[in-house]
Amino acid sequence: MSPGDAGCSNGLLLTVGWLLLAGLQSACGTNVTAAQDPGLAREGEGESENEGDEEADSESEAENEAQSVPEEDVSNTTVVKEVEFGMCTVTCGVGIREVILTNGCPGGESKCIVRVEECHGPVDCGWGRPVSESLESVRLACIHTSPVNRFKYIWKLLRPDQQPIILANDSAILEVHREVHPLAFECTTLDNNEIIASIKFTVYTTSELQMKRSNRPDTDAVLVFVLTIGVIICIFVIFILIFIIINWGAVKSFWGEKASTAEIHSELSSTRYKDSTSLDQSPAEIPGNEDDALSEWNE
Repeated sequence: MSPGDAGCSNGLLLTVGWLLLAGLQSACGTNVTAAQDPGLAREGEGESENEGDEEADSESEAENEAQSVPEEDVSNTTVVKEVEFGMCTVTCGVGIREVILTNGCPGGESKCIVRVEECHGPVDCGWGRPVSESLESVRLACIHTSPVNRFKYIWKLLRPDQQPIILANDSAILEVHREVHPLAFECTTLDNNEIIASIKFTVYTTSELQMKRSNRPDTDAVLVFVLTIGVIICIFVIFILIFIIINWGAVKSFWGEKASTAEIHSELSSTRYKDSTSLDQSPAEIPGNEDDALSEWNE
């Protein structure tokens, strides 16, 4: 073999050796990465699970907060709705009433007035009385509340067995002059073309009014007399009590003397009664003594 061939073979051997070493290193590197990959995967899975738990916890907290907020809103609404209504100021027609809050009042009060609102009663108010009247005229008023111009008023002149006559007056007050015969009027109150109240009035003639006033019993004079007598009696009783309080010692001694004299009289009457009973019994005892003496003499 020549020296050139020997050099070539040595070079080939070196290159093959380096290739083998490189292949072994690459194989060892893949094994190391394969051995390290399961741990890394497990760590990644643990981190993903922890992140999932944290997300679930945050979602549950958000849901709890979302639920607590509506509950607070509901409680607030219930506090606002705890109200009661006062009595209506009228028994028919339209009036006003108070809206009273029973919970959540300022200053720790148990009840407080929130507002005043309108209330309605039965439409038919029957027969009413005039606002004012004299021997010449009468003033009649419809059922209404403030503001007066909010409602619409219809006045009618009622006639027996005939259709009523609608008057031109559309205000809440109607002034009527008395005539030779009595008249009947009706006023209807409307709100948004809905009847909310109706009332009737009778306007008597001047002679009828005078007759009613003359036939009316004079109760005012009797009432004044009774009240005057009652006031006088009350003042007299008050003066007597004041005198007794001021002169209590003299009153006490006076009543003590009267009580002692009463006791003496009762004792005297009791002794007299005993004496009379003893005298009544003595004649009955005498015959018994005589019988005893006769029996002894006979023996």
